[in-house]
Parts: sequence; C-alpha cells; structure tokens
Amino acid sequence: MGINYRQLVRGDRIHGSLLHDPDVFAEEMEQIFVRGWAFVGHESEIKNNGDWVKRQLGNESVIMVRGDDGDINVLSNRCAHRGTALCWEHSGNNSFFQCTYHNWRFGLDGNLRAVPFPDGYSKPKEELGLDRAGQVANYRGFVFANLDGQAGFIDEHLGAAGYELIDRLCEMSPSGNLDLGKGWIGHRVQSNWKLWPESDSDGYHVGFVHASMSASTDTHYDDVAIGGDAVKSSRAVDYGNGHLELDWRPSYKNELSWLGVTRERVQDYYSALSQRVGNELADQMLWDGPPHAFLFPNLFLGETVIAIVEPVAPGEMIHRHTAVQFEGADDAFNERLLRQTEAAFGPASFITTDDAITAERVQAGVSGIDTSWASTNRGWIDLSRGMHRELVDENGVRSSNSSDETTNRGFWYRYLEMMSEEVTR
Repeated sequence: MGINYRQLVRGDRIHGSLLHDPDVFAEEMEQIFVRGWAFVGHESEIKNNGDWVKRQLGNESVIMVRGDDGDINVLSNRCAHRGTALCWEHSGNNSFFQCTYHNWRFGLDGNLRAVPFPDGYSKPKEELGLDRAGQVANYRGFVFANLDGQAGFIDEHLGAAGYELIDRLCEMSPSGNLDLGKGWIGHRVQSNWKLWPESDSDGYHVGFVHASMSASTDTHYDDVAIGGDAVKSSRAVDYGNGHLELDWRPSYKNELSWLGVTRERVQDYYSALSQRVGNELADQMLWDGPPHAFLFPNLFLGETVIAIVEPVAPGEMIHRHTAVQFEGADDAFNERLLRQTEAAFGPASFITTDDAITAERVQAGVSGIDTSWASTNRGWIDLSRGMHRELVDENGVRSSNSSDETTNRGFWYRYLEMMSEEVTR
C-alpha cells in the first residue's frame, strides 16, 4: 500500500514521520527531483566552453557544462557503459568526459565520441550517450533542470512570483547580472532536507536561535528578534508553488539596513547602479534591498547569499552556499558582500551553525515517530501559528506577520501537490 500523503500533511500540521521515513525519502527523490523542476546552478560558474560543475539533484549526480556551442547542458555524471562516475572534482574544464574504467569518451553534449576496440559493438553510438536532463531552462543566469522532461514549462514552475524574486535580486547589480563564481561552502547536517526550506523562510526563530548574533552585531534582524512593530510590519509571504518570502522591506528604518552601512560607504556602488536605473529607482532599491526568499524545492535567495538545499539521506543533507557578487560593482563593495557571507554562513558563522544545531535537534526529536501514528494524535508537528490573521489577496497570495508560519505552510502545500498531485487548503 502506498503512502497517503494527504493523511500526513494537514492544513495546520504535518506528521513527524515525513522527516525520517526512508520510503518517504525515496518517493520524494523521484516525485520532486526527477519529475519536477529544480535549481542546478548559475551560468557564471561555467563562463567558458568546456567549464563544468558537479551538482546533485536528489539521488542523481549531474554535470552542468557549457558545450562547444556555448549552450548549457545538464548531463548524468554516470558512464553509459557500466555506470562509473565521470567527474570526481567539484568543477573543471574539459573538451570531453572520459570514463576511467574502459576509456569511453563523451562529448560536452553527452554524445558518445569514441570507445576502445569498437569492433566489439554493433549498437550505433547514438544509442550510447549519457543520460540528459529532459528539460533545461535559464532565467537571468539561474539554470533549472527537469530530469524526466515531463514537468511542463518552466513558466508553470516559477510563475510570476518566482521570476519577480529573481529579478529583484539581479536588478540590484549595476549591470543587471550576478556572478556566483566565488565557490561554494557546504555544511553537512544530520537532518532531513525539508527542515531547511522551513528554516530559511521562518521568521519566528530569529530572536531565539540567533540570539548570539543579535547580542554581538548590529543588524536589521535585531528589530525582528525583539518583536513589536518590526514583526508586524514585515511579512511572511506564500506566493504559491512553494515560493516563499520573508519580506523585511516594510520594517527597514534606514536605507541600506539590509547591508548595515550608510550610503557614504558604498557611493561607488550607488553611482554605478544609478547610471543604469536612474537616481529615483536606485534610491528606492537602496531602501528595499534584495529578497529573502525560497524557490521550491532547493533554491534559497538569502539577500546577498545563494544557497542550495541538497538531500543526501532521510536524516542527512548538505546546505551549500555562495556569496552573491554584483557584476559592475566596485571591488570593495563585492568584497564586503563576500566577508558578510562568511560571517553569516561560513564554518564559524552566526546563522548556519545555529540553524544546523537546531535542525539536528529536531531530527533527534522526530526520529522515533512511526507513520502508523498518523491515525492517532501522536507524532504531529504544529504549523498553525498565524492562521487566524493570514490574508489572501486577489491572486491567491497569502501573507501574515513575519513571525507567523505562513511560509512553512506554503512549503508543505506545494510538497503535498508534488507528492499527491492534489491539495486542499
């Protein structure tokens, strides 16, 4: 008998067994990461023909590579002969991929180019190429892939909100383009992957989990941490499709609150930005800053940080992040973005290390919950905060106070859609 996800995901709660059951995890990897769209990487990581990076989409290791024609391909990191992994490093540049087992050679488009002793094969080479992602889409440098090719158009996945959130980040760059070429740091955490989309878009925990950050630094999160008007004015937003935002803009008291500096410190950046968009819009952008958002199922737009949520096992995941660099900004400005990323998300950081410990404690708490308990009142995780004051606009966008669990519920609504192909809110 299959898993009845509608019994495990309710409007105001989810069952804890979803966070550790191996059968659930196996089905997620197929339904979400094979049959759905997922973020792979950014085109700035593979600027030249032959550049490639290795990524993980669910259980599948893939290679994102810029081909000889300049197009971006997403290929299986698995030889079509005997299944040997082709790439072991995180990135590189090659004119072809060659298997170390029997020296089969594949082009950057995945086609088989050469095999040793070819007289032993009667099959045409066209039938022996690498598996490819069925669909690949690139929006403003953000590359998404659907492995089985049956997920529909990328427009249906991202929707207007997904495009707008990416636009808001990219538009902060003086050129309108981003560079994610500073490399990625991965935190391997003993927790279920689904705890991270929730944590990355959860405004309720800031003042408690990140109390040490509030005590030792002066950031705009302090106003949220202590509650009051900042919590009520900032919004937790569910745009649908699992795309979420903690919209801090209404609570900012000064321009550049999101960066923690005054305009005098970033005048060169402002001048470059205003040359493209004009002074009036540049002034507003200095107030608004980039979004703090999550795009289902694995992309976190963390203001000036990009993160990937990478499942490994039911109780293990990797949270990978890199610093956003604004193309066309001066070196000092981009250096500031890099150093702030290190402080917030690096190995000795304030934010990710706090969240990792919390996620592992949640995992320890739910690890004994059995799926059969769903028919009783045991093993449930409550997500009802703020339901009574949640607002829904004419487009179906839901929002509430930033400390409410509107974003958490939004993730699970989309999860249920993907796992059961229907949902009732």
